[in-house]
Amino acid sequence: MDSIVVTGNGPLDGQIPIAGAKNACLTLMPATILSDEPLTLTNAPRLSDIKTMTALLASLGCEVSSLQDGQVLVMSSHNLDNHVADYDIVRKMRASNLVLGPMLARLGHAVVSLPGGCAIGARPMDLHIQGLEALGAEIELRDGYLHAKAPKGLKGAKVTFGFASVGATENVLMAATLAKGTTVLENAAREPEIVDLATCLRRMGAQIEGDGTSTITIQGVDRLGGATHPVVTDRIELGTYMLAPAICGGEVECLGGRIDLVGAFCEKLDAAGISVSETEKGLKVARKNGRVRAVDVTTEPFPGFPTDLQAQMMALMCTAEGTSVLEEKIFENRFMHAPELTRMGAQIEVHGGTATVTGVERLKGAPVMATDLRASVSLILAGLAAEGETVVSRVYHLDRGYEHVVRKFEGVGAKIERVPNR
Repeated sequence: MDSIVVTGNGPLDGQIPIAGAKNACLTLMPATILSDEPLTLTNAPRLSDIKTMTALLASLGCEVSSLQDGQVLVMSSHNLDNHVADYDIVRKMRASNLVLGPMLARLGHAVVSLPGGCAIGARPMDLHIQGLEALGAEIELRDGYLHAKAPKGLKGAKVTFGFASVGATENVLMAATLAKGTTVLENAAREPEIVDLATCLRRMGAQIEGDGTSTITIQGVDRLGGATHPVVTDRIELGTYMLAPAICGGEVECLGGRIDLVGAFCEKLDAAGISVSETEKGLKVARKNGRVRAVDVTTEPFPGFPTDLQAQMMALMCTAEGTSVLEEKIFENRFMHAPELTRMGAQIEVHGGTATVTGVERLKGAPVMATDLRASVSLILAGLAAEGETVVSRVYHLDRGYEHVVRKFEGVGAKIERVPNR
């Protein structure tokens, strides 16, 4: 396995192109199952998770072609010949469960392994199952697989989620597009990835209203057609690279960035003393004056502060002036990066779902280990601002969510390289 070696090298300056959203693309790809006509996605990110979803779709009989260096995906599900999503593929990635709703809607049956992904806490399928059962599905868990069928077809219904789950909203939303009658999703997730999915489904002929709010209404149709759809900008990659000049100093323009994707995050940056301004090409970020100020952060569903930016924000707070409290309310096991940051000299105390960070003048380079996708990039950010050399191991996590991360950081002046384990 490779490692990434980072050496603190002063302020950063330049432009960083932001890719299409991983979490949006992984949701859009299963939507091809809903139609026998081609679905083309542009602005697709080039990530290992996308390859995993490609393999999963191919195992079901979908045809997937990757064009323009992977930035265009052309998919066709005209010849689905398998309804089993096997454990060997699904275990690698949580988003694999998103084939469940589309297969039920299109085929009337599906067998899907319980999913895997980063070890950041329990992410049960209860809400997915409850939502699909409300539409008329019969689902049974046997031997680690969800066996689902809709013997009388799916029918529109009122579905109220006990929690605004992104994945459950996506799964039930896709299934409802082909259900008979009207479906109303209450306490639905409001994330930009939900809006992007609904926009794509409308291009395919679905009748959907209210996406981006907590109530989504879907009028089922008999069939969906093909479409071409651009994947929305990745707000988590955007926020991550916005933190680079905040931590190191300098000024970086994130190409393709949009304020509406990271509003709550930008409010925290402003409070910490970070300037964010809109440009014709994206967002420009710079540290205003002197040392960053400590700010408190509580993760929440969109439009609140994203859990996927909590680790990176903690890296910034490690050298802030004062003490900050970070409260994690989405996943119960998402502070595994804290012990690694303390190896670099950070002062962090973790009690349950709360981390208290007392800023220090400077971090020091050290060998550290990535524990999950977002933790891995938080350690790179910390290394960019640390004295000496930081070696981040187990960076295979990084490949799941960030394309060309070394190249992008190098492009703004960072001293960073990827090397075989030494």
